[in-house]
Parts: sequence; C-alpha cells; structure tokens
Amino acid sequence: MLAGGPGDNEDAAIVSFPAGKALVQTVDFFTPMVNDPYRFGRIAAANALSDVYAMGGEPWAAMNIVCFPAKKLPMEVLTEILRGGADAVAEAGAIPSGGHSVEDDEIKYGLSVSGLVDPGRFASNRGVEPGDELILTKPIGTGVLATAVKGEMPGFEEIEELIFRTCGRLNKAGGAVIRELGVTGATDITGFGLGGHLLELAGASGVRIELRMHDVPLLPGALDMASMGMLPAGSICNRNHYLPHAEAADGLDPIRLDLMFDAQTSGGLLLAVKPGQLDQAMSMLEDAGDQPAHVGTAHAREQGRPALFIV
Repeated sequence: MLAGGPGDNEDAAIVSFPAGKALVQTVDFFTPMVNDPYRFGRIAAANALSDVYAMGGEPWAAMNIVCFPAKKLPMEVLTEILRGGADAVAEAGAIPSGGHSVEDDEIKYGLSVSGLVDPGRFASNRGVEPGDELILTKPIGTGVLATAVKGEMPGFEEIEELIFRTCGRLNKAGGAVIRELGVTGATDITGFGLGGHLLELAGASGVRIELRMHDVPLLPGALDMASMGMLPAGSICNRNHYLPHAEAADGLDPIRLDLMFDAQTSGGLLLAVKPGQLDQAMSMLEDAGDQPAHVGTAHAREQGRPALFIV
C-alpha cells in the first residue's frame, strides 16, 4: 500500500497495481446469521471474498462496510466482528485498506473487495459449454441451519459451529482451480440457492444443465430441519420463483428438492470443468481440504425445454 490504511486516518487508500492484470470488484454485506460476533465477521468477509474467487481472481484489497448500534451494544462486539473480517482478509492475502461505518439500529457487516484477474483467463456465468462437468465445492443447507440457530433449537450451539466451519471457509482453492485449469464457467452459490444460480449460469451460457439432486451434498441435519418446516422465507421465495423455470423429474423427494433452492451464505463455488479435467480438479480441491462433489453436466440447449433439469 502506498498511502492510507486503517492506521493513518485517511479517507482513501492508494494501492499499487500489477501490470498486465485486470480489476475485479465486488461488494456484499448483511445482517448476522450466527450469534457469535467474531464468527459473523469471518463469515461475512468470506462471503464477499467469494465473488472474486468465483471469477478466478485473487483478492488484492478489502474495505470494511459496517452498520452498528453504538448506543445499544458494547464496542467489544464491533471489535470482534472486525477481527473476524480481518482474519479472513489476511488469510486471503489481501490488503485491509480501511472502510466506512455508520450508526444504525441493526448490525450489518461486509466488505468491498478489489481483486486481480488475468484478463484472458477468467470464469463467468457465460463460460459454460456443452459437455462440461459441474463440481460443487461445499455442501448446502446453511439457510435451514441458520434458521435453527436463530430459533435456538436444542443443540443450536453445535449447529452454529457447523455453520462457522462451512461458511467461514474461503473459496480460495476453487479460485486456484479456475486459474490453473483455465476454467471459463463458474459461479458462487449464495442467496438464490443452488437451483437459482444454476439457472443464471445456464441462461447466460445458453446451455441446459442436468443437476443430479442426490449427488448434491447436504450439511448434517439440513434435511431433517427442512422436513420440520425450517426452510427460511428467502429459500421459499427462491423455490417459488425458480422452480417453475426448471424441469424436475417425477418422484423426487420434495424436501430435498426444496433444499436445492435454499438460500446460502458464503456457499461453495460451482465449477464447470472439461471432462478430461474432472479428476484433476477434484484432487486439487480435496488436497486443499474442500469437500467437492460432481453434481451435474452441461448439455446443448433443447428448444422448448427449461435450462435446468433436476433428476
């Protein structure tokens, strides 16, 4: 960093930029999904950083975005939120370059992230081709689990720990796969759920995606909690909006099908790799500690049929 940063009280930061690279930018912030402030800060930061990884970029600089009820809560809570975010930014190898805060009645936190990407070697929603195999790098179900935590179900402390281990994990390994294998089609799975983001991917790329529902890994307890009616409102909206635009095979478990549209926070990446790269990509992710699953295949678009087929 040439100037600015948290310690200098500057209103802006100057960061050197490597030659031959392009800029990838994103911003994301939200209200707490867990009770522990440090965990919330870490998860919110990981969620924002994920947008850069999903394009094959590397986070370069990050700025905090904070809303906090300073008159109602002790400043130690804010300190812990920022510490969680700072730890995620440090793990990503990015520069913490300041940010902005406002007093608000409700806690909100996230990051504005600037990243580096090779302008001739990046992934996007429009880069999936027929024949590509689809890899999901994290299990799904965080929306349902977060609802259980908010409702303080029996054992919610253990559920929060599971959410933290999953959502607080960076998608760094997925970003490396994109760069090293030249993956051109990818997205991260967040608020629209797996099904919603697959429809976006298929629509932008002009392909038809077959999702093998029973190959999609679920977080422990997610199916049971969904069967108890703990699908959050956002997930229900996803299902009601996106499912009519998809085709589902007969006889599918309706609860598991609901989870395909469960709104995720800091979910995994969805990578579209060539068939000959599948084993290498899976090995790279497993060696990095991810839990990848081969969940589907892209096909040529068929006239008159939806872009997403769930089997």
